[in-house]
Amino acid sequence: MLFTKKAAAVWLSLAFERVLTAQTPLSSHAPSSFYPGIESDLGQWNLDEGPGVNATGHLVFETANSLLQHWANTRHRIGHTIIPGTIPVGTLLYHGVLFGPHLPTAMNWVSVEPDHSILFCRGKIETGCWHLTLAVTRPMKVLYFDGNSAAKIPEGTMDTQDLVAWSKMKPEWVWNERQRIRDLCKWGQKHGVNGFVRMEMNFEIMICNFTSHMEVVSFLNIETTRFYIEGDTGLPVGPDAVLHAFESVHCASWRENYPGETRIMLDFSELVSFYDTALVPSLVPRRAGLDRGDHRVGGISPEDIERVQDRLAQALARPPSITSGIDWKTVLRVVVDRYASRLEFIQHLLNLSLDDGSIFDHAQQIQRQLRTVLLPYTVFAALPPNTSVTANATNSWAAPVFRECATSQAASIAYRGTSLTPSERLLLQAVRETTHEICRVVTKMWASGMNSGVDAFYPPEQRPEVDHIHTLTGEWKEDVTQLISWLDWSVWVKCRPACGFEEMCYLPTWPFGFPTTRPAQWDSGSLWPDPNKGEWKRLQPKCIRRREPYSF
Repeated sequence: MLFTKKAAAVWLSLAFERVLTAQTPLSSHAPSSFYPGIESDLGQWNLDEGPGVNATGHLVFETANSLLQHWANTRHRIGHTIIPGTIPVGTLLYHGVLFGPHLPTAMNWVSVEPDHSILFCRGKIETGCWHLTLAVTRPMKVLYFDGNSAAKIPEGTMDTQDLVAWSKMKPEWVWNERQRIRDLCKWGQKHGVNGFVRMEMNFEIMICNFTSHMEVVSFLNIETTRFYIEGDTGLPVGPDAVLHAFESVHCASWRENYPGETRIMLDFSELVSFYDTALVPSLVPRRAGLDRGDHRVGGISPEDIERVQDRLAQALARPPSITSGIDWKTVLRVVVDRYASRLEFIQHLLNLSLDDGSIFDHAQQIQRQLRTVLLPYTVFAALPPNTSVTANATNSWAAPVFRECATSQAASIAYRGTSLTPSERLLLQAVRETTHEICRVVTKMWASGMNSGVDAFYPPEQRPEVDHIHTLTGEWKEDVTQLISWLDWSVWVKCRPACGFEEMCYLPTWPFGFPTTRPAQWDSGSLWPDPNKGEWKRLQPKCIRRREPYSF
């Protein structure tokens, strides 16, 4: 028995030594707090100091994180990002021919889904219509405008395209698509761009030259859909019109959320954002006090337009070999994955109604959730003695935890320094500002819970008064509600309760229900929402049927 105990002790000692050896650092990098650019002075990590009123890092973060995702770009229709991309070899694209069996040879539109392009396949019932399938034969350079950038409405969905094509907004040309594609392609020719990606009811590409980069896979004479949009109401007209409208929305739902439309590869290192206050300072006062849904690119100064065009030209001319190689799409998504569901769950717990008898146990549950979020960053040396934490009325002792949490995602990227492009430095700052505020709020809530005596690891000598716990949870609820509102991540916008199997979650989508010629006289019995009311301005998700009778 003694031998067995000694053997076990020796084994544990060797195992522990092996673990320590296995954890030898792979490089000589210092801890994140000592990376160049990471301020080690704890005085700047004030848990009571929120973001500036004109801060836009969180807006750059969420727009970049939402690129090519249908849900987020339906919800926020007014685009604020222009970014180069590539369509890979072998990608299939689709085109519905409007007039007769004639292959396009110059400028025209293609869709990424046949359910979308078929809506534009026109012909007589007796003769059918012609539908074209194409395959990309060499990498196609494109430029993507985010938002609902193919929605032909006067509130600014096409502002960023106008700036590229004409160096100014032309809302009176919102329906002048032929002129738009001609002038965009004329600009693109100077920069090697052969297509412009936009989002209508699904993603489409304005192709500048059908004889370049693509080959015909099939050109089929198919049954015509007999689908039209009535101009006065924006409603589909035809025997199966609502069916085709639903299916066009349904196929778009496949690209609703991350990773979005994967057949277009975006170059985040060359992203141009109108939320970049250094690049576009003239829009800062234009946004002051406005909800994000009211942000517009309209009102930008001529000087800022020129800077944007110069930045785009530089981005399109820069060889890929001189970028950092950082996968920014994943960097952004890792932050969302880490915090989105946990913040949402904490908010859910704080919204529950509880009686006085269960409030203490409930507060301890929430405190454990907060502790879990911060555990990887809880510097042991920063923790106060468990006998003195409640006597400390401030949260200043938690500053090291705040700092480690806030810098963890970006420290190694910041260490790269000059290898980053201007766009990458903007994205780095967006990650920093976003994680700084998340970690500030969560650390503040956790430290307050410890100070208030609801942390099970730091039990107080006497259980806190019920009124004191209600005050704490009320402050927590306000903190997390403000944080979620400030972040405004579209991943939190969903149908509640979740839709049934014969339903899908839907956001009102252009063009269905938008009048396209003059204000409509609304039919209250229609399947479609009233375009003159607030539902279109502040879109709210709802469950719609996936089978007849359809309803929107």
